[in-house]
Amino acid sequence: MSIDYTSKIPNNVDLASNKTLQRALEQWQPRYLDWWSEMGPVESKPWDIYLRTAISVDPQGWAHFDYVKMPDYRWGIFLTPPEEGRKIAFGHHKGQPVWNEVPGEYRSTLRRIIVTQGDTEPASVEQQRHLGMTAPSLYDLRNLYQVNVEEGRHLWAMVYLLHAYFGRDGREEGEELLARRSGDEDKPRILGAFNEKTPDWLSFFMFTFLTDRDGKYQLAALAESGFDPLARSCRFMLTEEAHHLFVGESGIGRILQRTAEIMSKNNIEDPKAVRAHGVIDLPTIQRYLNFHFSVTLDLYGSEVSSNASTFYTSGLKGRFEEEKIDDDHDLSKLAYPVLRAEGDKLVSGEENALMTLNERLRDDYIKDCQAGVDRWNKILQRGGVSFRLTLPHKAFNRKIGLFSKTHVDPQGRVVTEAEWLSKKDTWLPTDDDHAFIQSLMGRVVEPGKYASYIAPPARGINNQPADFAYVRFN
Repeated sequence: MSIDYTSKIPNNVDLASNKTLQRALEQWQPRYLDWWSEMGPVESKPWDIYLRTAISVDPQGWAHFDYVKMPDYRWGIFLTPPEEGRKIAFGHHKGQPVWNEVPGEYRSTLRRIIVTQGDTEPASVEQQRHLGMTAPSLYDLRNLYQVNVEEGRHLWAMVYLLHAYFGRDGREEGEELLARRSGDEDKPRILGAFNEKTPDWLSFFMFTFLTDRDGKYQLAALAESGFDPLARSCRFMLTEEAHHLFVGESGIGRILQRTAEIMSKNNIEDPKAVRAHGVIDLPTIQRYLNFHFSVTLDLYGSEVSSNASTFYTSGLKGRFEEEKIDDDHDLSKLAYPVLRAEGDKLVSGEENALMTLNERLRDDYIKDCQAGVDRWNKILQRGGVSFRLTLPHKAFNRKIGLFSKTHVDPQGRVVTEAEWLSKKDTWLPTDDDHAFIQSLMGRVVEPGKYASYIAPPARGINNQPADFAYVRFN
């Protein structure tokens, strides 16, 4: 199922046969480009960047690599091919054919789901717009821009659904997606984590490892939707999202490799001595991990949620890999364990599985994150360093849900407010940490060269040589 690149908006949804929709999207396109010009990567407009562009929705050979100026990137609308005879796999409509039109009774709920997902895509571009000025290498600069253009295309995917299936309401929501701004006091992005700053590359790699991984799990749940156009949109978005997770995991891995090399070579462990060599000490990386992990856990919402239950029973949003789960896919008579604070203890109890779908998805996400942390620790082990990174307890530093009013340390111990305040700086990044990380943020643009705090990658993008010019400054 190839993509039509001859039209103004590349697509594989036969846009040419729907002139009304085509005109609506062509009217939205200039406003999208205005938003990109205003809020996309700064001072990048004239550069040739080695980017991949989707040319097919076939998992085999779907992308083409070449130099592109980002304003000329062919953002478009791509859905995976329809699956013949696909049935809804869960909820009250289990076993019925999937919907190709919006069910009237779920119209407002479905629109809310699509808008919330769509709002995260431009938000991350806005959060990262200044990072190109401090890129640690051309390789990393190129990866940042690849992530940015694909998040922009994911916005296109959600706007297409709003325009194609929600009429005037959908068009107005599409405008609002371009009007909100990350961190803006008057018009902030919908979800809290997308209003946090991404001021440095350690934060960027944490974001792409942790927050983009939340995106993977949210998209995977939506890829199970009974509304087939949403499911097919999200399935192709997941194809692109995998690279974003790679950027995060490999980025932190390369920072750890560099730090371990310096620690072993100089036989040092003291963070001040490590910092003196221009690399990032491991306790600081742990504090960044604590912060970004806990902020991202809040994106899953409350542990007990009637909204999540409604999404599931309505057939709009499933679980991660829903069809691989061995249960009745109804859940009304099943239970799921939920942790809560009782006095100075955390105790586990059971709640109805339908009401705890957020917690189930959060637990799936945590297991995936732990596997990545384990791979990072192998880098430290190979580097001869005894320090190990750990994920903080899921009740740590939470602002949403059952632990939002309880102080819990990274090991899962309930602490008093006084103890929290006295130890917070050992658990979360401090002003001194931020200042030190900022002091390392110098731009490196010579092919094959890297900033002091990060090791070169094991291999180049698309097997390019180590000194490949991923960005040409014209």
